[in-house]
Amino acid sequence: MVAGADEETERPNSVLGKAQLLLAAFESGPFQLRLTELSRRSGVPKASAYRLAQELVQWGLLERRGESYQLGIRMFELGERVLASASLRAVARPLLTDLYTSTRATIHLAVLDGTHVLYLEKIAGGASIHSHSQVGGRLPAWCTATGKVLLAVSQSGREQTERLAETGLPSLTERTVVSVDALRRQLSIVAERGFALEVGETLSGYGSLAVPVIGEDGTVHAAVSATAPVAQVTAQRLVPQLRATAAGIARAMDRRMPAAPATTTRRPAAGSRGRATL
Repeated sequence: MVAGADEETERPNSVLGKAQLLLAAFESGPFQLRLTELSRRSGVPKASAYRLAQELVQWGLLERRGESYQLGIRMFELGERVLASASLRAVARPLLTDLYTSTRATIHLAVLDGTHVLYLEKIAGGASIHSHSQVGGRLPAWCTATGKVLLAVSQSGREQTERLAETGLPSLTERTVVSVDALRRQLSIVAERGFALEVGETLSGYGSLAVPVIGEDGTVHAAVSATAPVAQVTAQRLVPQLRATAAGIARAMDRRMPAAPATTTRRPAAGSRGRATL
């Protein structure tokens, strides 16, 4: 399996299950994988991986580039048909672009995907070095600002926090939180403030602030974050703009989507001003 990915209690033995493992091998890391690496990352024996990869190429779910494989255009086409993702990206992108223009920080829109966050959108300048994140990519929720805020304010996030108590917290940098008890203390602060901060936990020298996107009925749609060099990551400068953007996205989603059961029992507090610390 991909390093840091959620482990399954039992490795699937069906053809469909093994095909899913092959596709999941592309969730992080290189965009292209040779057969040996594809087999290693997926856990599917090399001979089976080759046969399944050939079928996935025929279906357009994978593409062959020389000796390597990459996700096929059919995956993108199908992904664009996911209602929640398509609606979120459509309403959010203009607002995220305005947020980038006003802050010059790297802007992310993310949703919770198990114990990880999945990036639906990223707005960054041409000189951006934030290669740790990419649209369609995943990162551990416990060391990202978007992940921390989603773990703190949503019911599914609280459930995933309990799951992390069983699986542990692999680290990306020397500052990554590795204790579930310490993470719980951080999430309690996040729930009270209504925003999350991470400093150097995902990428050394950089920090992020994030706020949730919460609908009128309490539905947690996503999280919006701003990433910049640590010295530029202050709550006073970024949180009001993040909240204004999140509120705009939430209003637009409320107009587009039917009412859904609330996924949070507490709305974020107004938050504190000044430099944020956890």
